[in-house]
Order: sequence, then structure tokens, then C-alpha cells
Amino acid sequence: MTKTSTRRAVQVQPKLNQGDAMKDSVEILLVEDNPGDVLLTQTAFKRSHIVNNLTCVETAEEAIQLLRNEGDYAQSKRPDLVLLDLNLPRMSGIEFLQIVKHDATLKSIPVVVLTSSDAEADIQSSYEQYANSFITKPVSLASFVDVLDCLEGFWFEIVRLPA
Repeated sequence: MTKTSTRRAVQVQPKLNQGDAMKDSVEILLVEDNPGDVLLTQTAFKRSHIVNNLTCVETAEEAIQLLRNEGDYAQSKRPDLVLLDLNLPRMSGIEFLQIVKHDATLKSIPVVVLTSSDAEADIQSSYEQYANSFITKPVSLASFVDVLDCLEGFWFEIVRLPA
């Protein structure tokens, strides 16, 4: 049985940042096949203080097509950040990293592994394939929201990303 994939995008309306200025919208790509984790992530980003467009795909193959603007993803915007689950159907997150981080046109996109695994082998493999960070998904919504708030603050307020 073949699982049909659908793209899901959430455009989140801005909240004011300490009184006046609003940040430009950031593009986030979530590569996640678990609908519950997709919903948790969408909920967390809806509460965010950063304006974002969250695009979700269920497979690493779809994510690569999106990054390369191929097929159904020809008009997709280049993400500012990729959130990657490791345990994906067909192509794993590690295989995705191997492709993306060795592609001269894609390797500068930060990839944060966001997975339920806390296995040392997964952490080691992720960093060996140039993941920019590794985060084990918290179980509770409140903790998950806190983690994504920290992630957003770091990647979109502190770090300078390439244009």
C-alpha cells in the first residue's frame, strides 16, 4: 500500500516583538511523517513570536524535491531552516543529510534533527553528516513549545543565516 502524501502549510500571523517592529517571515520546512508530531509542531509555531511559514512534508524524498524546486514543489520557497525527523519511510533522515549536506547549492541551509530518538548512535551519525543540531522531541506540549521557542530564538534572533 502506497501512502499518499499531502503538503501542509501554516501561515502564522505576527505578534508584536517588544512593542514595535515585526520580523520578516521565515520559511521553515518540517520533514515529519507522524501526523501527531506535525500537529504538535504546528501548534507550537502558532504560539510563536516569530512570523513563520511552516511547510510540512512526510518523506525525505519530498523534502529534497522541495529544496531543489522539482515537480510539485517547483514554486516552493527555499527554507531558512529544516526540522528533520530521522525515522522516515523509505529514505532515512541520515540519508537525507548525506544528500543535502553534500550538495553545494543546499548545504548552507541549517538542518536541525528533531526526533524521538536519544540514541547515541543517532546523535553521532547526525553530526557526522553535518546536522546543525540534534534535539530529542519532548513528550508534553508545554515542553515541546518551550523547545521550539528556544530553537526559534536561537536560529532567527541570534544566529546570522546566509541570504
